[in-house]
Amino acid sequence: MSGHSKWSSIKHKKAMVDARRGKMFTKLIRELVSAARAAGGDPNTNPRLRTAVASAKGANMPADTIQRAIQKGTGDTAGETYEEVTYEGYGAGGVAVLVDTLTDNKNRTVAEIRHLFAKHGGSMGENGCVAWMFQRQGFLTLDAGSIDEDALLEVVLEAGGDDVRTENDLYEILTAPEVFEDVRSSLEAQGLTPEVAEVTMLPQSIVTIEGKQAEQVIRLMEALDDQDDVRRAYANFDIPDDVMAALAAS
Repeated sequence: MSGHSKWSSIKHKKAMVDARRGKMFTKLIRELVSAARAAGGDPNTNPRLRTAVASAKGANMPADTIQRAIQKGTGDTAGETYEEVTYEGYGAGGVAVLVDTLTDNKNRTVAEIRHLFAKHGGSMGENGCVAWMFQRQGFLTLDAGSIDEDALLEVVLEAGGDDVRTENDLYEILTAPEVFEDVRSSLEAQGLTPEVAEVTMLPQSIVTIEGKQAEQVIRLMEALDDQDDVRRAYANFDIPDDVMAALAAS
């Protein structure tokens, strides 16, 4: 799990910087549109939309921009149609990579994703080649100094969560996707704001990499995150803390 939490923390910090530049707004708007189209425009009855709205607010997106995106999704106003497509492949060192996209042009997107894999020492694979290595779960992290672990576990279990683990200076909280919002709300009611809060695909096995392979995988993940059509990219790597810190700073 450590590789996932370290990378999620780096992505979170990077996303906040990108949001201040306006870079993330395009992806956030696409997610709002797609979530509203899939299950309606009411965040109270659409958990995916509720999470998308929370992410948009966290990036300081104006309320009217959020509302316009939701209206596009529900068909109240004209807008693009996005298709959800998942691509799979391998990074350097045999790291499994799963890429969720929202695209209005599958031919363009698959060509760009394939190019990014090849550029950074990886390769695209067939559907199903790595998806079996991941499980969909709610995942949240908190600073380990923010609350006693036993008290946190009590809050999480009462809200329907599955487990709390300690990884270095972080608590990692695991939930079923259906109760993710309940657990987050319970944490926030206790005055606890998760550093990372997402419904994600958690790897069930980990590949440890270092050196050139570590650099190639990090660059691949960064390139995928920067690609406009990519919602999220998941991988099952772990990199030693000192190597990860050096790569993140470079």
